[in-house]
Amino acid sequence: MRAYRTGPYQLTIADVAAHSGLPPELVRRLVALGLVDAERDARGRLWFRPSAPSAIARVRRLRDGLCLNYVAVGVVVDLLDRVERLETALRRSERAAKEPTTWT
Repeated sequence: MRAYRTGPYQLTIADVAAHSGLPPELVRRLVALGLVDAERDARGRLWFRPSAPSAIARVRRLRDGLCLNYVAVGVVVDLLDRVERLETALRRSERAAKEPTTWT
C-alpha cells in the first residue's frame, strides 16, 4: 500500500532515496545530522519536501568536492544559506533605493 500526503512534506524516504541515489539508511543519517529537513508523522515515518533530493545533492557535492565530513558540511550549508539571505536582502534594499520617491 502506498502512502500519500498533501502539504509541503510529500515524499517518502523511499522516494527521496530513489531520487538521490542513496540507500534509505544514509538518508536517515542525513536527517539525524540535520542536513536534510524531514517531518515525522504519528507512526514515526519520515516525510520530505520535494526539494529534499536537491538538498542531498548539495550535501554530496560539498562532501565530495571539498572532502568535508558531515559536520563541516552542515556548517558550510548554514553559511551558504545565510549568505544567500543576506544577498537577497541587499538586492531588495538596492532596488528600493533606486525607486523614485513620490510625494503627494
